[in-house]
Amino acid sequence: MAIHEIKDGETVLARHVTAEEWDAGLKFFSADPDYIQVGIWGYDKGKELLAHTHNSVPRTFDITQETLYIRKGKIMAHIYDKSLKLVDEREVCEGDIITLMFGGHGYTILEDGTQVLEVKNGPYVGAEADRVRL
Repeated sequence: MAIHEIKDGETVLARHVTAEEWDAGLKFFSADPDYIQVGIWGYDKGKELLAHTHNSVPRTFDITQETLYIRKGKIMAHIYDKSLKLVDEREVCEGDIITLMFGGHGYTILEDGTQVLEVKNGPYVGAEADRVRL
């Protein structure tokens, strides 16, 4: 299986989903309690997905989680535990997804022209309130 969880004890710090996981159908990699929900679709022409709207449901969270999709190129993700100790470094390649959930993280770009889509929960409260640089 091409899903790698980076943990600190029982806490999942990050979840790396390699490009090989893209397959037919709908597949979610996040657990129901995760603040950011991550899934992929793979359907053939003509498949119709039912129109829907989302209900207004109060949600409470106190941290930011983010997901990166590597559109082009490659990065090295540096993953830290809650005490800010480096616990893992991994290459995240074109087509891969990585979700950073707890602890800290940083990135090194490994290829020229690398393009990354980043999605995180909001609202954004500004750099000073939102994060601490390691």
